[in-house]
Amino acid sequence: MFPERLRDGYRAFHGGRFADERARYETLAKTGQRPEIVVIGCIDSRVSPEAIFDASPGELLVVRNVANLVPPFESDRDTRHSTSAALEFAVQALRVKHIVVLGHAFCGGIQAFVDERAPLSPGDFIGKWMSLIAPAAATLARRDNEDGAAYLRRLEFAAVEYSLQNLMTFPWIRARVERGELELHGAYFGVAAGRLLVRDAATGRFEPVGDGTGTQRTNRRGAD
Repeated sequence: MFPERLRDGYRAFHGGRFADERARYETLAKTGQRPEIVVIGCIDSRVSPEAIFDASPGELLVVRNVANLVPPFESDRDTRHSTSAALEFAVQALRVKHIVVLGHAFCGGIQAFVDERAPLSPGDFIGKWMSLIAPAAATLARRDNEDGAAYLRRLEFAAVEYSLQNLMTFPWIRARVERGELELHGAYFGVAAGRLLVRDAATGRFEPVGDGTGTQRTNRRGAD
């Protein structure tokens, strides 16, 4: 049976947001979508880009996978590349102007990689996918007296950095970046605090975005 929670949610949506934005939906149906931003996020149910960025229909193209990872460019025609296909559509067809890699606190995929957990199925799809961050993990030596939570946070940030590097291995992404037609961004969402950190392209540091309350936290742990 179709989940009642979804039936109720749809009724609320149709009588509320859809009714309020019906003209926008009708325009999108006639003219097609033209988002300028694609967000690569995690499948984690706590980290919805549309909710975090208060996006209206048609504003964001969202790609979600385990741990918000971008694989390096590969041209093997016999392999299926879901995230790469989405990027190809966003960049080559829709001509987006921004790609945002959105990491987050308490990432289960990265925790699974750190813990070297046993496969959940014979296919070990998560393990194979998370092996993508092995090169990033190799650059992070465990610090003296560093607890597991602190190391996990550092690896979450490193995964965002690594995905940004991988984006530049796609020839058609690199070309548009070098022509000034496309910008790449890193960001990190703290689930508990609701804080958003954005990577400064010049320094590589993740800095807090003001939330309008006049209070900010300036360190990575404070984003949790």
